[in-house]
This record gives sequence, structure tokens and C-alpha cells, in this order.
Amino acid sequence: MANKRQWNSDYRGNRGRRPSGQNGRGMSSYLRSVQREKEEQNGFLKNLVLLTIVCASILMGIFLFADNEEFLIEHFGQDSFITKAFQKVTRGNSHKMSEDFSLPFGPKRQNILFLGVDDSGNPDEPWNGTRTDTILLMNIDPRSKSVNAISIPRDSKVYLPRNNGVNKINSAHAIGGIDMTIETIEDTFGVRIDKYIMVHDNAVKNIVDAMDGIDIYVEKPMNYDDYAGKLHIHFDKGHQHLNGKQAVEYLRFRHDALGDIGRTQRQQWFMRGLLNTLKKPDIITKIPDIVSVAKKYIKTNMSLYEMSQYAALVRHLDMDKIEIATLPGAPNEHGYISYWILDPELTQQTINRLIYREKQNIASDAKLKASVMYSQSRKIDSENLVEKLKEQGINVNCTGAMARTHSQFIVHSKRVSNEYYVGLKSKLPELSGMQFVYDPMNYYCAESDFTIILTGSN
Repeated sequence: MANKRQWNSDYRGNRGRRPSGQNGRGMSSYLRSVQREKEEQNGFLKNLVLLTIVCASILMGIFLFADNEEFLIEHFGQDSFITKAFQKVTRGNSHKMSEDFSLPFGPKRQNILFLGVDDSGNPDEPWNGTRTDTILLMNIDPRSKSVNAISIPRDSKVYLPRNNGVNKINSAHAIGGIDMTIETIEDTFGVRIDKYIMVHDNAVKNIVDAMDGIDIYVEKPMNYDDYAGKLHIHFDKGHQHLNGKQAVEYLRFRHDALGDIGRTQRQQWFMRGLLNTLKKPDIITKIPDIVSVAKKYIKTNMSLYEMSQYAALVRHLDMDKIEIATLPGAPNEHGYISYWILDPELTQQTINRLIYREKQNIASDAKLKASVMYSQSRKIDSENLVEKLKEQGINVNCTGAMARTHSQFIVHSKRVSNEYYVGLKSKLPELSGMQFVYDPMNYYCAESDFTIILTGSN
């Protein structure tokens, strides 16, 4: 893999501090530092996934709900951009309303790069000089209707092409735009980028405004003021019609007892409100404004037809076949600069699994080991789960309490596949709905093949 020598030399200083196993005990300050880094990366991942779903939902609304050609001609004219785009897509894909879809690239897997960029401060040039605060590499397999996603930490230390030296990976876009970003990722990780989508910080706000707002049920009074960050959130409990600015405030609010769980629930309620708005008959009249916003705040090298086909794919994704990972490494500071130093071997292992989809068959007599971690409210549930795992021939060698917000099925070994998880879940329904994560850096118990985390929320 490219740049492996640099990674080895940088990572060597951190490798000696890598844990050999926790067995349910408290983590060291180093592990807490790594945990904070990963939680921050997961926050970026969640935000980008949210924006991606918003974009896909809008596309689905246009192409699945606005399916009356006569209506389009009446409101926009025979020769309008909207009418012609709709005619091109619908006439080119006669089965668009069936469960099948015909992706423009056929059945082969594709690597799609999703980028979330910060605010340039210049409304006339929203993309120039921006950094990619979120980098998500997705491998889409149309044949199996599955998606693998790798979050690349924005502070990852890499070589930038064209003699730009060592820098954080999120600087590539600020220096050389999307071309340098793609070139950096391809050279560093040895992968091919087929298509990209960039989403600007202002996308959600402006899309909601283009739709004339959305209806949301605000579950409780929300009051928070951050004068330094110029964030002021004030909502009464009850049904509210939120404009774009208010929608962003609602999504950003997290100052309550539920913490990240509450924010995740609000994201889900926001999506429900968005989809309900897209189903309204008058949404068709707002399509020109939505398209205008998308053209300004969503940048891609996909055609309109390609995007519509990806939106169709989203409808049929098997949620049990979504596997995510963050490129493994460790935080490291050089002076005032903080880097994420990638572990070269484990990074390659992660890419091989999620992008190239390499698999390792488990021998029929293989004895797998598991860890079970739980929040205090799920202690009894965890004890019952341990017994059930043992009945399945799985050796549970670590248990312990852990303050986490989401239930997860975390795989550390190449021997444990997504198919294994699906099979285990059919025998143990309590595993249903868990996020499937690949993390070869096992901070829970060094000898475990996988870790199950039980909390009050999936």
C-alpha cells in the first residue's frame, strides 16, 4: 500500500502503547483518547450519512412521487429541464416502479466517495478553499444490494500528490480541489474512485427552505444558547413547522439526558418529517427550487439519471448487509498539529474486507470467542445473552459494564463475516437491529473475535 513506510515510522511510536486487552476494566488515558477520536469520527459519519439520506430522499421524492408527466408539462412546460429529465429517466427505465432497478454501470461493484465540506465563508464561492471534514468511502454491490462504508478520519496523516508534502487528508480539497482529494485517496489506499458526491454544510438548511419548511413534532422544550458559536435554540414542545435554520438547530440540539441517543432519535424524526413533506402533492411545484439548491450545495460527477438509479437502489438496500468501519490508528501530536496516524497493516486489512470484500471461511470446528459489554440498565439482559451464546458453542471470555450510547455488533477477526452475524441473529433475536461494525483494533478484550454491546438503544 502506498506510503506504508511513512505510516510504519509514525505509528511505531504509538504501537508500544497499544493495549493487550481490557477484560471489562477501565481504560487507560490513552485508550480514552483513542475512544474520543473515534466518537468524533462517528459523529462526522452520522452527519454525512444524514445528509446522504436527505439527498437520496429528495431524489426519490422527485422520481417516485412526481410521476405524472402530464402534470409536469402543465406546470413546467414541454421543453423545461424538469420535464425533459423526467422523460429521459422514465422512458429509459420502464421498470422504475418495480422492485428491480437497472443501475447505469451494470452489476459490478462501485466505489462512491462522499465528502462533507465546511463553510468557505464566501457565499459566491461555496466550494473554494474548503476542507473535507467528513470523508466516507462506500462500496456498493448492486447484485447483493449491500453497502460497505469506511470512514477516513479527517486528521489522517498522508502524503499529498504534486509535491505538496505531508499533511492532513482533509487539506487535499483546500489545496487542490476534488481532483487532488480523489488522487490522494487513490494513491494512499490503492483504491479506485468511480463517482463522488460532495455535500456542503449549508445543504440541509437550504433544502428545507426550498421545500418551504417541514413539519416536526418537538418532543420536549428545547432551550440552549451558545453565544461564542452563535447558536441559539428555543423550541416549545409540540407540533412545529420548521424553516431551514430551525431544522438545523433541531438536529444540532444535544443538551439533554439522552445525549447522543436523543440526537439520533431527532434525526429519525427529522427524516420522517422530510419524507412526509416529499409525499405532499404540492411538492412538485417546489422541484425547481430544490434542484437549484442541490446544484449549489451538492456537487457530483453523476448524471441525473445515475443519481435517480442510486436513489432507487436505496429503496431496496438490505439493512442487515450494511457494514461500517473507521480506518484504524492512533492520535498523535507534533507540536501544535494533531494527526491520526493510520496503522498500515490494519488499514490494509480493513480496505481488503470492506472495499475488496475479501472473505475467510470459518472452519466447521472453529471455536469463536466473544465479549459482552453492557450499560447498567442491561446487566440482566447481558447475563441472559452470555448463556445463549454459550449454548451456541461460543466462548464468552470477557464481560463488563461500559458507558456507550448504541447497541453494536463489533467484529475484530477476519473469521467473522456479515453472513455469520445474520445467521447468529436468526437464533438470537435480541441481536436484531444492531449496527454492524468492523474494528480490528480490539480495545475490549484482546482474544475476542467479536464484541456485543448492549445499551438502551440501537
